[in-house]
Amino acid sequence: MNLNKYFFLCLIIIGLNNCKVPEKPLPYLGQTIIENGKEIHHTVGTFECYNQDSLLIDNKALSEYIYVADFFFTSCPSICPKVMKEMTKINEALRNEAMVKLVSFTIDPKRDNVSRLKLYANNLGIDQKKWYFLTGDKEKIFALANTYFVPALEDPDAPGGFDHSGKIILVDKSGHVRSFSEGTDPNETPKIIKDIYRLLEEYKINKAK
Repeated sequence: MNLNKYFFLCLIIIGLNNCKVPEKPLPYLGQTIIENGKEIHHTVGTFECYNQDSLLIDNKALSEYIYVADFFFTSCPSICPKVMKEMTKINEALRNEAMVKLVSFTIDPKRDNVSRLKLYANNLGIDQKKWYFLTGDKEKIFALANTYFVPALEDPDAPGGFDHSGKIILVDKSGHVRSFSEGTDPNETPKIIKDIYRLLEEYKINKAK
């Protein structure tokens, strides 16, 4: 083989190695219906809650962001500390991504008032403009949790008096659920972090079109 052919073959091999097949968009989780020939995807419920700084946060306030959400309570003696540890990992991994927020809804608003959530957030030492801890009406939050596919209910026999899932949910700008992980399983956290970056890339590609 002469040098010119060898050089050309090397360029082809290098090019193929650097070529990446674009990943498919993340799926839309939940029921999708067809109306007038258009797909209508499941969306999370509407909410109005106060964060740890007494600011009213609603769906509109998050409409410019993708966000990861969980449901917890500050006095939870069982799964919440594990889930919060994984949320902290996600927060650290995405700390420089301005389009990403984290949202933690308390299912115990009677005890988890604004001042208690502020103390909790302070103890985590996180950027509180990026991560919101929200409190509101208990029954409305329970109903809201179902739209995130997170069962939550008051149960005197459960640890801390509440029974709930430890799922961490990824939501896009339109309120669609696009991915989730089990917050009690550290092995699933890298996957949802990857999915967050996939969703960010999806928006970048759509913006460039």
